[in-house]
Amino acid sequence: MRLGQYATTDGEQPWCGARTDDETVVNLAEAGAAAGIDLPQRTTDLLAGWKWQRKAELAVEHAAGTGVGVYEHDDLVRHAPVGDPQKVVCVGLNYRDHAEEGDNPIPDEPVLFSKFPTTVTGPESTISWDPDLTEKVDYEAELVAVIGEKARRVDEDEALEHVAGYLVGNDVSARDLQHGDGQWVRGKSLDGFAPIGPELVTADEVDDPHDLEIRAEVNGERLQKSTTANLIFGIDELVSFCSQAFTLEPGDLIFTGTPPGVGVYREPPVLLEDGDEVTIGVEGLGELTNTCAFDS
Repeated sequence: MRLGQYATTDGEQPWCGARTDDETVVNLAEAGAAAGIDLPQRTTDLLAGWKWQRKAELAVEHAAGTGVGVYEHDDLVRHAPVGDPQKVVCVGLNYRDHAEEGDNPIPDEPVLFSKFPTTVTGPESTISWDPDLTEKVDYEAELVAVIGEKARRVDEDEALEHVAGYLVGNDVSARDLQHGDGQWVRGKSLDGFAPIGPELVTADEVDDPHDLEIRAEVNGERLQKSTTANLIFGIDELVSFCSQAFTLEPGDLIFTGTPPGVGVYREPPVLLEDGDEVTIGVEGLGELTNTCAFDS
């Protein structure tokens, strides 16, 4: 199942929908109500519900038979598939060759940092920043794991049971702030600096999250290309590691790290500018495209 958040107009509150094909989306709350199934409007609330995936599947089945809650995809406004996570946890230096390109030591355990939830934005949104605040904005292609079941002190062999699915993510970074501050939160947490999408692909549709091609393009030029097989710490290790320290809740996001080829370490550097278009792709999950603009 592919889950997104949509609206029929710019002013409407987003609702969780299941994309059934390239052309149609089912409003799960609307179709569910018609089928006698109570489903919430928001993805985070859906993921927190009992047997949420089976309920969503029943709503989709009802919509297919009746047409209730079915919308044309191209007529909808797309929002972040998970719009209000409690936590956005990020993993630094999780590809060996990315650590090496920045002359960083290979970590012995995951290096964690966070972004604020206000960084989260969706596909086709604009990544914007004040050029007086930062002059070195960079892209980072990432696989994002979405928590589906509360996780506290879980073992690695049980960790993937707590993952609802996966997204494409872009860990946008203000490098001058990140490196100048001595810690990463401000440089990683400018508003809109965590685009995700295009949809949440449920875990049952991803054969192996550790064997997916991942790439980044800026204005059509491919600058990152790798595979999640090169992750130093896998999804199971990351979920377990995080859960030993803090509780992971449904809808929480884990950005799992970026491969080599980021702009700041290229020769010459390739940093984002006003008008640039960034596309992040992950095999089987789709493409996430955003434009860049200076704050006016």
